[in-house]
Amino acid sequence: MPRRQGYAPLIALVAGTAALATGVVFVGTLLFSGSGTRSNQIAAPDQRSVARAPAAPAHSTGLWLGTWAAAPATGVIDKHHGSGPTRRTIRNVVHTSIGGDAARITLSNLFGTHPLVVDHATVNKRPVTFRGAGAVTVPAGGKIVSDPVLVPVAADADLVVTLRTPSAEGPVTIHPGAHQTSYVEDERGTWRTTDWRYLTAVDVHNKTAAGTVAVIGDSLTAGTGSTLDANSRWPDVLSDRLRGQYGVVNAGIAGNRILRDGGDRRGVRASARFDRDVLDVAGVRTVVVALGINDVQQFPQETDPQRIVDALRSMTQRAHAQGLRVVGATLMPYEGFRGWTPAQNAVREQVNELIRAGGVFDAVIDFDKAARDPHHPTRLLPAYDSGDHLHLNDTGYQRLGSLVDLPALRHERPVSGRL
Repeated sequence: MPRRQGYAPLIALVAGTAALATGVVFVGTLLFSGSGTRSNQIAAPDQRSVARAPAAPAHSTGLWLGTWAAAPATGVIDKHHGSGPTRRTIRNVVHTSIGGDAARITLSNLFGTHPLVVDHATVNKRPVTFRGAGAVTVPAGGKIVSDPVLVPVAADADLVVTLRTPSAEGPVTIHPGAHQTSYVEDERGTWRTTDWRYLTAVDVHNKTAAGTVAVIGDSLTAGTGSTLDANSRWPDVLSDRLRGQYGVVNAGIAGNRILRDGGDRRGVRASARFDRDVLDVAGVRTVVVALGINDVQQFPQETDPQRIVDALRSMTQRAHAQGLRVVGATLMPYEGFRGWTPAQNAVREQVNELIRAGGVFDAVIDFDKAARDPHHPTRLLPAYDSGDHLHLNDTGYQRLGSLVDLPALRHERPVSGRL
């Protein structure tokens, strides 16, 4: 289904407050820590729920795989709610890569300084439970994975995850600049937002896909410059090309760097969040790394290309320790963007030379070669330029997504957790 068509049925799902539907759920694994890989298996159902909520057939096959994710980047005080306690309903709209016959969600209170209470949650109006209960409290700094929910999840489609919180205490853990419209409702009405709140992952129980590809990057991966609600980021294009063979999750954060933490919604440095946002993805088999341009161009600039490449190689080694394959991208040109200098460009080109020489990644995607203007190779090709000379438009992201060699993503290592 073309991605633009997935938005039409969404209106019916987000209009008005979602009532608590009667649905079938089965109880699985609950995690409260901020580390550790989510189980790929469907756990045996709690005996209290067997009679009313049968789990998957005893001899069914399939895996828990990530179909969507968003890296938590910062915590914000929600100005729309003032200072007093306010009940609010958050409708996070996300777009799946692969489908399945059940789903589970991950909620994060990473940047919160108070416990997060969610007293009602649904996936496409199907109720979500947490260790059998309809409400949950996530401690400050923590996260939680829900029980599995028997809800059909379509591939390449919009999904609405609704969360109701009884108060506006925060800070609210968000992924900002989602390039997708979600909704928040309080006593004053419903308003639109392009931040994803609290929700950081959706996994599906899938019987056919081979695993999930986790992409870590900066604004060029998060989709800055792409059309709102069009799902035209380059990982979306890659997902379309894979046609359900793998899930694809996008861990890009605008402004993110490898070696330094970012300020003002740019997230902690990628080398520090790598385990949480990549290695902890359900069913991950292959990692794609597209990072480094912000280390080159943001103040303070990194002037040693070897430090950037060594950090990239370290992430590869950490992924290899878990048996994963790693594909990496070269850094694209950006002359014309504010602050560009020939010295910065020289660092970028040296990083690319070291990446192309091998020994950093298992395979390389040459974004630089594909996106640069052949007549002015320190600039983006005008047809791909969003207008600021750093970020791409939809055509440019389509080009990047088409570059990935699909066989290079395949990894023959079996994924654990098969039923």
